[in-house]
Amino acid sequence: MVITTHEKSPPMQFTSRGTRLAGAAVALSALFALTACAGSTDEPATTGAGDDLGSITVGALATPAGDILKFVQDNLAADAGLDITFQDFTDYNTPNVALSDGSIDANLFQNATFLKTYNEQAGGSLVSVGEIYLPSAAFYSNTVKSLDDLKDGATIAIPNDPTNEGRALKILATEGLIETTEEPTSLADITDNPNKYEFREIENATLPQAVQDVDVAFVTISFALPAGLTADQAILIEGSDSPYANVLATTPELENDPRIVKLKELLLSDETQAYMEETWGGLVIPSV
Repeated sequence: MVITTHEKSPPMQFTSRGTRLAGAAVALSALFALTACAGSTDEPATTGAGDDLGSITVGALATPAGDILKFVQDNLAADAGLDITFQDFTDYNTPNVALSDGSIDANLFQNATFLKTYNEQAGGSLVSVGEIYLPSAAFYSNTVKSLDDLKDGATIAIPNDPTNEGRALKILATEGLIETTEEPTSLADITDNPNKYEFREIENATLPQAVQDVDVAFVTISFALPAGLTADQAILIEGSDSPYANVLATTPELENDPRIVKLKELLLSDETQAYMEETWGGLVIPSV
């Protein structure tokens, strides 16, 4: 639904049929003027229950973002006058491309750093309208119970995209297992590896399968949950103070669109927060 600014209606032409007709015409003209003001996009629109906002297509990975969007669609969207279509993606590479080319109206899968990196590398101009939730990432292992149990030369699998690779390296550095530059993005940013760990850079989507082949693997929740990885296998879970909360992203043209404004409102609602907490028990943390 495209919101346009209506031009003010021309003055009504009155006849000599009496003051009642004239008064009704004046009231109708005033109503048209109010309608035109309400349709202006100079400032973000405010929407309430009963507004017919139309439909919006949002791209995301199936879990947890897809699950969250489906919850909102099934339980909250109708009363808000919004119809949400969920477009499923299976990797981190295509949702921003789809948003940039207009195939979708918004996406929900990435943190602000990932979005910034995409814009820089692709020459894009996508924008975040705010943080929605933190999808906690974790180190998983079938062989050790703690990162402290890792032996010299242990093999560690990490994501091969700059944002999540840096994310994993920063956690290892915080735990004192390696030393890195202040903002690492690749293995080249490791400044000291005293335990001679062997790192394997692997595509995010296949990291869950790597758990059985390495000593430990860093997996984001979007791929950990569908693969059946459990909290029992997580030897270190990212904390709630992580700067990697996922954002609702869109194009500059749609940033203040009432559908985007309402979708963000619903995603941050008390009902959606409760759904996240009940479904994932703290692994998905609302950004409120």
